[in-house]
Order: sequence, then C-alpha cells, then structure tokens
Amino acid sequence: MIKTYGEGDAFPDFSMETPDGGTVTKSDLEGEKAVIFFYPKDNTPGCTTEAKDFSALKGDFDKAGVRLLGVSKDSAKKHQNFIAKHDLTVDLATDAEEAGLSDELGVWTEKKMYGKTFLGMVRSTYLVGADGEILRVWPKVKVKGHAEEVLEAARSI
Repeated sequence: MIKTYGEGDAFPDFSMETPDGGTVTKSDLEGEKAVIFFYPKDNTPGCTTEAKDFSALKGDFDKAGVRLLGVSKDSAKKHQNFIAKHDLTVDLATDAEEAGLSDELGVWTEKKMYGKTFLGMVRSTYLVGADGEILRVWPKVKVKGHAEEVLEAARSI
C-alpha cells in the first residue's frame, strides 16, 4: 500500500541523479525551503512550459530562500538536452529508479489515455519546509499560472 504524503508529513528521503552525473538528496535541501515539482517528460509541451515558467521565476524563488527541483523519470542525458534546448535555470533530477521518490509519493501511477492504461507521472508539486516537513501539496497540476501560485505560497509561508 502506498502512503499518501500530505501537509505536515515529513518529506521522504531520496537520492537522485542530476544531469551533471552528481546526486541530490533530501539532506542537500535541509535548512532551506524547497519546491519539488514532478512532471511527466522532458520536451513535451506542458512540461516545457512548466520548466520554463519555474526558470523565469528562479530569481524570485532565490530571493524568497526557496530552492527549485524538477523531477521526471527521464535520463540525466535527456535532462542535459532539455536544459540546453530551453535555457532552463531550474535544477533537474532523474527519478528513474524503480521504487524511487515518485513511486514513494504515489505520483508515478497508472494512467489512462485513449483507452490505454500505462504507468506515468502525475504532474504534482510539493513545497517543503527547511525542516523537511511538507508545507503544501499541489496534486494534478494545471500548468498555466502554476509557478506564480507556488511562488506566492512559498513567500507567504
């Protein structure tokens, strides 16, 4: 059974590969607020818009003391290409490992499209406090205006 993580819960531990071949872990984020946004796939229209919107506001997130981290199942190499193609400034991480963070959070799940069932990422965002506690969750995100909404929430908490 998958645990549902919500406001007030501790964000689960994780270790994921970054596009430069390094890793990012939960402990790397300790001491500062973080926005961790999960998206289905690099270089698709909605995901590109979302990553570009967060990139455009990165300076504002930095001023608010909030780190940004985008997560998908794409490989580190695909992330490198995605970053270069769209001049992204947000950090990205690869959650390709089976039973990884997106599985733990329940955002990698069964989806249906055109009558077919498949596993996929549900676009979701988590605002995590400096102490590792989940402060806010946006499940099933609609891209338009989302980055601005998250920034306002991060500023107010």
